Amino acid sequence: MKFLRGVSALAASSWALPPLAAQTTRQAIVAGGMSAMRRIGHRIGLCAGLVILALLAAPGAPARAQQNLTADTAATTAAGASFTAPADWRLTERAALRLLEPPEGDSHLAVVDVQAADAGAALAAGWAAYRPGANRPLKVALPQAPYNGWEERHLYRYETSPNEKTVAYALAWRAGSQWTVVVVEASQATFEKRNAQFGLTIGSLRPKGYTRETFAGKPAHKLDAEHISALQEFVRTAMTELGIPGVGLALLDGGQLVYAGGFGVKALGRPDPVDGDTLFLAASDTKALTTLLLATLADDGKLRWDQPVTEIYPDFRLGDAATTRQVLVRHLVCACTGLPRQDFEWLFNFAGATPASSLAVLATMQPTSRFGEVFQYSNPMAAAAGFIGGALVALGHELGAAYDAAMRQRIFDPLGMTRTTFDFARALADDHASPHDEGPDGTPTVAHMDMNYSIVPVRPAGGMWTSARELARYLALELADGALADGRRLVSAASLRERRKPQIQTGEDASYGMGLAISTRYGIPVISHGGSMFGYKSTMVFLPEHGVGAVVLANADSGGWLTGLFERRLLEVLFDGRPEAAELVKVGAAQRKADRAKWRERLVIPPAADDASKLAAAYQNEALGRFRVRAQDGATVFDFGPWHSAVASRRNDDGTTSFISIDPTVDGFDFVVGAKDGKRALTVRDNQHEYAFVEAAP
Repeated sequence: MKFLRGVSALAASSWALPPLAAQTTRQAIVAGGMSAMRRIGHRIGLCAGLVILALLAAPGAPARAQQNLTADTAATTAAGASFTAPADWRLTERAALRLLEPPEGDSHLAVVDVQAADAGAALAAGWAAYRPGANRPLKVALPQAPYNGWEERHLYRYETSPNEKTVAYALAWRAGSQWTVVVVEASQATFEKRNAQFGLTIGSLRPKGYTRETFAGKPAHKLDAEHISALQEFVRTAMTELGIPGVGLALLDGGQLVYAGGFGVKALGRPDPVDGDTLFLAASDTKALTTLLLATLADDGKLRWDQPVTEIYPDFRLGDAATTRQVLVRHLVCACTGLPRQDFEWLFNFAGATPASSLAVLATMQPTSRFGEVFQYSNPMAAAAGFIGGALVALGHELGAAYDAAMRQRIFDPLGMTRTTFDFARALADDHASPHDEGPDGTPTVAHMDMNYSIVPVRPAGGMWTSARELARYLALELADGALADGRRLVSAASLRERRKPQIQTGEDASYGMGLAISTRYGIPVISHGGSMFGYKSTMVFLPEHGVGAVVLANADSGGWLTGLFERRLLEVLFDGRPEAAELVKVGAAQRKADRAKWRERLVIPPAADDASKLAAAYQNEALGRFRVRAQDGATVFDFGPWHSAVASRRNDDGTTSFISIDPTVDGFDFVVGAKDGKRALTVRDNQHEYAFVEAAP
């Protein structure tokens, strides 16, 4: 699973992209996968002789100003760069340093103005101003494309051992002769919980005098042959640079389909081409159609958006009674309740899972922030929304069957989405694209489908198989304010649009509604959602004021860069925007290649014999289930039953040893060797939870 390659990898991949695409990347943590990047490297040096330190405060200099912020606050650096400081954080100003601290007090975001000869010298000066004497081991330094007024940008990620539970990265950006350095040192839990607020500050950081690009009031070009060709060329080029085997693409203009087609192949090693009717696993794009189901139920009076969930589904439970009572229908799909990402329960332990058991697991989950405080994405909550909605349509039926039937009856059939399905067997027997990723040697390959079955018990959050052409029919409904092609109304405009109202901020001029993301970054509303499962990446985007929409479906993990940046290219083509997307893809592809190669350098494949010999034959965790350790063709394999992976070993800087999954699409699970209650144990973590697998009887 991509996000397990390290929380700081999320920082790297997100802030390597522009804010719009970074938002897509972070939201595409859907149902199984974040396209994070890996790094290695050398140690940072302070290079004091190469840096002009005139603007920097001496270590220990008194703070010039300190504010406890009660709202998002416009701020500037000493040299005049602007940024937004998040509500509830503390801002300290000291000469060229602006230091931001979240309420938890265990994390820092430093912004430092520097005059320096180059990026390396600027970075050293930034660290010297923020934390003198720091000498974190640098994993990798990567160039970024110019963006947002910054003429030169660099990204640095630092080595941390898993048991540190720490995120550490830095940015060095230049405009003219002025460098601005950002340093982030954060606990994994706080960084995950407040990722949107970290993103707000960094995404809003712009050099003095920069004028933001806006498309407000500009007419959009028609998507005629010329402009469609420009978008097709972008897709083809990105596929080549990123190694994506196949892509499905659909475009709408004036609310009507103007293109549906495909590029590349469904599976490497086979000639079958992708077209506009090829099925892909659309992952979290499913959420928007799940909330569309809820909108139809609101029209029918079967639910109200502000109704307590327990009134319509009395068995609904979260971690305690007080929290449960607060949850309204809209909270199931707003990512605003404070319930953290807690996906391992369904990712690891899905063999015997059902929709009912998935809802029951919610009763073990607790919020880690207040309602409405920060954006925290929850797949189990979105799944609950769909299953509860289905139960209101098909009373007394099994939750999964009820949801499937409700979606077929109320959404798919009326829209003419006749091949769209949640049935894996049906999809895989049809015209479909296979998942892809790189193997341990870096060679692109067809990947196992096994882990994608994990979405079945929580399928309202991301289990929809569909084609570019059929998903475009849903976008046509959005653009028609709820009316079908024949003029009949599927859903009222009021209920449809309720889903687009901002519920929680996700970044500068960006928010999350109910299964939809809303951006006004360029002065116009842009509605979207991204999707990510194992070997599948997707995006859908529409501009309600211009009648334009697009669907992109890719069959490779590397497709996250394409889906994350397609929206930017679409806006460039429509409004003659600054040509940035192509260069961002090119630089991103180079970053990804270098980062993955460096990550592999620390892995021992197969695992070191001394390490492998110390493993128990089997391990058990109460929440995540059981796995066996077995040998196969010279490899050490962790076998969870419904899925398995060969593992590598790695010696961490703190002296611990990790075993890391390396099979395509499921690579990156990091199991740290330790002990618990006198038994051998392997600990695996997401960003806010940890799970110890303890040795068990074979």
